Amino acid sequence: MREKIGVYVCHCGGNISDTIDVERVRETVEKYEGVSLAKTMLLACADSSQKEIVTDIGENHLDAIVVASCSPKLHLNPFRATAERANLNPFNYVQVNIREQGSWAHSDTPKEATEKAIRLVEAGIARVRHSRPLIPVEISAVNTAAIIGAGVSGLRAAIELADMGTEVFLIERDHFVGGRVAQWGALAPTDQDGGAIVADLFSEAKRRPNLTLLTGADLESVSGCVGSYQLSVRIRPRYVKPGIPGDALAQAIQRCPVEVKNEFDFGMALRKAIYLPYAAAVPSTPAIDMASCTRCGACVEVCKEHIDLDQPDETMTIDAGAILLNTGFDPYEPAEGEYGYGQHDRVITLQELKRLMEKSGEKLTCAGRSIEHIAFIYCVGSRQKQGDNHHCSRYCCTAAIHSALQLKQKFADIHTFHFYRDIRTYGKQERLYEASGRQGDIYLKFSEDDPPRVETDGDDLRVHVHDLLTDGEEITVEPDLVVLVTGMVPSRQESLTQILKVPVGRDRFFNEIHPKLRPVETVIDGVFISGSCQGPKNAAEAVHSALSAASKAHAKISKGKIELDPLLATVDAAACEWCGKCLDICTYDAIQQVDTDGKQVALIIQAKCKGCGACAPVCPQDAIDIIGYSNPEIDAMIDALAEEVV
Repeated sequence: MREKIGVYVCHCGGNISDTIDVERVRETVEKYEGVSLAKTMLLACADSSQKEIVTDIGENHLDAIVVASCSPKLHLNPFRATAERANLNPFNYVQVNIREQGSWAHSDTPKEATEKAIRLVEAGIARVRHSRPLIPVEISAVNTAAIIGAGVSGLRAAIELADMGTEVFLIERDHFVGGRVAQWGALAPTDQDGGAIVADLFSEAKRRPNLTLLTGADLESVSGCVGSYQLSVRIRPRYVKPGIPGDALAQAIQRCPVEVKNEFDFGMALRKAIYLPYAAAVPSTPAIDMASCTRCGACVEVCKEHIDLDQPDETMTIDAGAILLNTGFDPYEPAEGEYGYGQHDRVITLQELKRLMEKSGEKLTCAGRSIEHIAFIYCVGSRQKQGDNHHCSRYCCTAAIHSALQLKQKFADIHTFHFYRDIRTYGKQERLYEASGRQGDIYLKFSEDDPPRVETDGDDLRVHVHDLLTDGEEITVEPDLVVLVTGMVPSRQESLTQILKVPVGRDRFFNEIHPKLRPVETVIDGVFISGSCQGPKNAAEAVHSALSAASKAHAKISKGKIELDPLLATVDAAACEWCGKCLDICTYDAIQQVDTDGKQVALIIQAKCKGCGACAPVCPQDAIDIIGYSNPEIDAMIDALAEEVV
């Protein structure tokens, strides 16, 4: 039982003290049993305040401390470090949240907020009295990382990790790397070619001997835990051997009788069953699409030495200390009839326009018609009231305006109309918006409740809008081409979500622990997310988050051992009468059934346990307790909360 406790009540620069009477809180709790020191502080998290706490612990021989301030999400670890500097076990420290749970929640009732704060602090004191010194759990870690997804963010993270000395396995389900950036052509604002960027990154990756790229690879299962995940990966063959001569490949492609829509061109062009998605695709070895191939053997006849239609699938197991998810996004696909999409062959999406621009010669044409007037409709698949796409995809405005500038540069007789709700060319991209206006592009603003209407009349198109910039006047434009500026949606990764159990939000993107404090970490230890799989990002932002994830992963596994928080579940084997209820409810697979002296009992896998406590209340024998949140600690907190404030 802790009997020399120091209590520190923070003003939080007014965030707490403007509502809560912190002096009354201090005066009340200093009388609580076990408290030998109580103080108020302007900012408990300031360096000077933490030095003062270190001094107090040493001079007063404190055996526990309580800090009443803001959320433990913000400052739990810094205060634990403060305790350690004073040679106090960091788990004899409790942080009480009287800001989010006190002053901010009850700003209109300061008297009641103060009384609640007193109870919360007293509950924290009651808990810390029962605390005991703990030692972090230490497990071994293999300095290997598995990266899922070889877009630009995955490639960049792989290169960074390899350069830091970590062995890397880069796993891509497609036969070619680069993701969406390779499809995009010239990128804003530098006009760099996406395919060239991908080729450069691929070349850099190949130069790292500790970086292994697996294409055509599907993650089938994952077992183990942080420090040592076992990944089972199935690798689909290309059926084409490296080094196939160019003339032989050309003949094989020509002889192939199968034609299917080329996904790289969003179905606007055809490819053969044996293919390269685009001329500069990497790796440069073509692949055969077995879902379309008829196995007629025409390609084999041309190039028997380099084509083998009987190549088997391979399965390999990777032992990785950490996993990085960089699975990217999919462009939103408009519904049939949405703004005429799918009903008129000259209503296309922005990404289709980009491919059209890349493949066009001196004149832009679509569906056999010369294009001179283009209508861009913004926020298609973003910021919608209905469905899952409530988010702003952030890159769309910039991409559309940059495309308009490119159109004018490449095809001088092009004129563009922009139907928008809001323009969000954040950061330095505002200059693109200015350049677009200067070149004569016309912007028409619509309200959320009154979007543009696309009317099809035979071969003709009309777009009607009530323009807010002209006080709601109805304006009709007759374009040659309607371009829907679509947003980002998560790539289809249902199987991956089930395998790794990484949580997703309401928008179906992967969720990080905290967008500011832990932006690339997930609740699954050793699994990191980055790039646009966690939310809409442009290419530069995706790469920056990938570098952050690479840094975090390297710091986690590079030392050969990992320290885990010891606040975990524990099982009283004598009381346990294995019923399996704890196993059923555990979402982290941290419980297993074992035989102990001829008796079946539950065993906690410490490396997987998150100390969430879900297992404890379902145990009919009360055989499970949570270290740091044991029954005596919780009972003492309840008693303190139930006491009347004097």
